[in-house]
Amino acid sequence: MADLQSLDPTQLATPAFILLMAVEAFWLARHRDEGNVGYAAKDTAASLTMGTVYSLIYMGWKGVEYAFYSVLYEATPLRLGNGLFAWVLLFFAEDLCYYWFHRVHHESRFFWASHVVHHSSQHYNLSTALRQTWTPMTGLLFWAPLPLLGFHPAMVLTAHAISLLYQFWIHTEAIGRMGPLEWVLNTPSHHRVHHGANPRYLDRNYAGILIIWDRLFGTFQAEDERPVYGLTKNLRTYNPLRIAFHEYAAILRDVRRPHPLRVRLGLVFRGPAWQPPAASVPAAGDGAVLGAEEGGRQLPSHPRA
Repeated sequence: MADLQSLDPTQLATPAFILLMAVEAFWLARHRDEGNVGYAAKDTAASLTMGTVYSLIYMGWKGVEYAFYSVLYEATPLRLGNGLFAWVLLFFAEDLCYYWFHRVHHESRFFWASHVVHHSSQHYNLSTALRQTWTPMTGLLFWAPLPLLGFHPAMVLTAHAISLLYQFWIHTEAIGRMGPLEWVLNTPSHHRVHHGANPRYLDRNYAGILIIWDRLFGTFQAEDERPVYGLTKNLRTYNPLRIAFHEYAAILRDVRRPHPLRVRLGLVFRGPAWQPPAASVPAAGDGAVLGAEEGGRQLPSHPRA
């Protein structure tokens, strides 16, 4: 199969990313009166820094993924080959894996600490798509079923890269709703909802390419009010190190407090906004908790991506 570098088409697409960001910035500047958030120099610089370091980290981590998936692939007698049917099947299977990867990374604080990076901007533009985690290791197990089903690891990594490439263009306010495609595909409108901190938008639209999973599993929300982008408790910094690790630091502060073990485990693995019942000391993370009159619903630290 192909070498590891050829499994990541996003690297080849980098010049197109830069060109499209320039086109989008020009368009947004011409449409300021429409209320779009647009670009800000410090925010964009932070997003590009996060994306650049992520790419460097992932170049090494991709080898670990490939080795791990190869072990699983060799452990199963199943072989689906690399024909057209296998690729079509993989398209749907990978997208379903992405849905659950994404959903868990919103609903468990341990995983959210990695993913919160992507939601930490109060802007929504193509540079936001590049604001990626520096700890991609949390996603390893979510695609493990695919090599066990008989998909070659190179195919798995290629399908995942194609999914991420698709998701670049949906990070924009320049494209409105897309008619019938809204029923099937993850579109800019659907993903704006995902990045919205509006209470009705939290924990919605986890799709990678196909929105059908959200419709099937009850996490779909249409864009019916203007999104407010960012976290429920926004960061006041453009420092890449703080963006990358602030939630890990908050978790560490929480578990060092004098709580019982079950509470400490809850503060790590339950929802990002979870707090112990009647806790006298609030958790240190980004989340907030709705009042009992609102159903006590956990409010994650940020909109989802």
